[in-house]
Amino acid sequence: MFRMKKAYLILSNGAVFEGFKIGADTECIGETVFTTGMCGYLETLTDPSYAGQIVVQTFPLIGNYGVIPADFEGKCAVRGYVVRELCRHPSNFRSEYTLDEFLKRENVCGICGIDTRALTIMLRSEGVMNGKICDTPPESLDEIRYYRVKGVVAEVSSPAPAVYPAESEEKFKVALIDYGAKANIVRCLQKRGCTVETFPYDTPAEKIIEASPDGIMLSNGPGDPAENVFCIEQIKKLIGKKPLFGSKNLERMLLWSVIVLDIAIWMIRLALHDPLIF
Repeated sequence: MFRMKKAYLILSNGAVFEGFKIGADTECIGETVFTTGMCGYLETLTDPSYAGQIVVQTFPLIGNYGVIPADFEGKCAVRGYVVRELCRHPSNFRSEYTLDEFLKRENVCGICGIDTRALTIMLRSEGVMNGKICDTPPESLDEIRYYRVKGVVAEVSSPAPAVYPAESEEKFKVALIDYGAKANIVRCLQKRGCTVETFPYDTPAEKIIEASPDGIMLSNGPGDPAENVFCIEQIKKLIGKKPLFGSKNLERMLLWSVIVLDIAIWMIRLALHDPLIF
């Protein structure tokens, strides 16, 4: 008989949620946030934007279609994972292993069996707060309260430049500065005739301009933008040199990807005095 280990989610406001350990048999501290998707848990777990965070899934059953590496958006960067019920026997011909096995492989600890509705209401009303998934409630909340997400852009950004050709005839060349970009950003640009060259987050502005792109896209990313001083300085140098576009909120950008990317292509044409515009 399968026996589950007891675990706790402790929030910085002192709230305690008791459940059972899933994934790696470790403990973790992170910003506790929630996502309301009814599916797409693989995309959430591999979204670099969640680096340094404990992600709560509001949908009650997670893991029912297993793990499909082809659907990953990047590398797993979450600190912890919270679900109401974890499916241990997925049904999907594309699945290669279970969600619990995935969490173990990625060394991500999680907790199941808690009231995620009550947790979500608390986070929605009080705002994002730090939390800890642990085996025993700590005597002090100081470690949880003083946790800060730091240095995560360097962790999730691509280590070296890479080129992704347009799917059809090349119309534009786009430089994508990777602060934690989802793979779907590249795919959407490729489908619209863009050859995409990705650059690490710490690439000097001069090197990006030397690549002669038609436009420059600033990806989303995790953490506090204010701590990335070097990145901000490079963006300032790029202003006025090439058309710049990006997204304040990746989830919204992906939801409206067709609109955003088509507008971006229109802006590039406008800047180049494309006869299709004038």
